[in-house]
Amino acid sequence: MTTPLLVCLAALIAVAFAVLGASKIRAVASMQARAAHVGFSVGAYQRIGVLEVAGAAGVLIGLAIPPLGLLAAAGLLLLMVGALGAHLRQHDGVAEMAPALVVIVLLVAYLWLAFGKI
Repeated sequence: MTTPLLVCLAALIAVAFAVLGASKIRAVASMQARAAHVGFSVGAYQRIGVLEVAGAAGVLIGLAIPPLGLLAAAGLLLLMVGALGAHLRQHDGVAEMAPALVVIVLLVAYLWLAFGKI
């Protein structure tokens, strides 16, 4: 069942991933620096950006087609777990990991509200 809170979470997740994904696809300078910091090529980071934009669209479409929202949110959650792994590999602190942690919380909340259990 779609609730106003679920719609807000989906919109917040979609905007965050659409903006960040588009920045990665366009290879803006800050994203190139982040890619280098975690040991990714710009091309690999661009492919991650494509996945993020697709996941953002999937979460929004998932409001009408719930199985698609589940798959999109699960995929984005896996990307964020990978992002945490990349930060840990670089011995980054909590400040560098905070955006990924916040998005993980949003994704888990979305999945919980949309599907009742994970």
